[in-house]
Amino acid sequence: MIIVRLARENEVPTLATIGLDAWEKAVSGVADAQAMRHVAELSFLSFLRSNWFSVSVAETNGIVAGWAAREDKDGTISDLWIEPSMQRYGLGSALLADLEHRILADGFQAVAIHTHAQNAKAIGFFRKHGYAISSLSTAYAPKLDRDVESVGMTKMLGEPAAHNDQQWF
Repeated sequence: MIIVRLARENEVPTLATIGLDAWEKAVSGVADAQAMRHVAELSFLSFLRSNWFSVSVAETNGIVAGWAAREDKDGTISDLWIEPSMQRYGLGSALLADLEHRILADGFQAVAIHTHAQNAKAIGFFRKHGYAISSLSTAYAPKLDRDVESVGMTKMLGEPAAHNDQQWF
């Protein structure tokens, strides 16, 4: 059973480890994760220490296995990380549904995410949940010392579902 709830302050180290493990898997082939690991770990810890109270956590069988957040508290999802060994069990879908609900409740009609263009798993995941590619860009990443292609994806929220049973004459 998956439970989505708000994070607890004492979970920050666990959440940072989950984020770091998932990040390493996501950047495989795009960046030298080992060379950037320490900086990435500090980034996760800094963000989580400052924002733990607004981070959504997914747990299964009492074990924290993923988390998600909106860094700027707007309609953009900044983080969605699932422990690699726990991916494909519905945790990401549960976290995404929770974030979409919170974004809509906060008055935003659309949700957006960004990922690197080679992150086929993330792009496929978001497409499966109704997101469409809305932008492609290339920007210089100083930490990587190279250009990185990025994909932006969006989804409209709160729209009534289309009814396919209607007949039009």
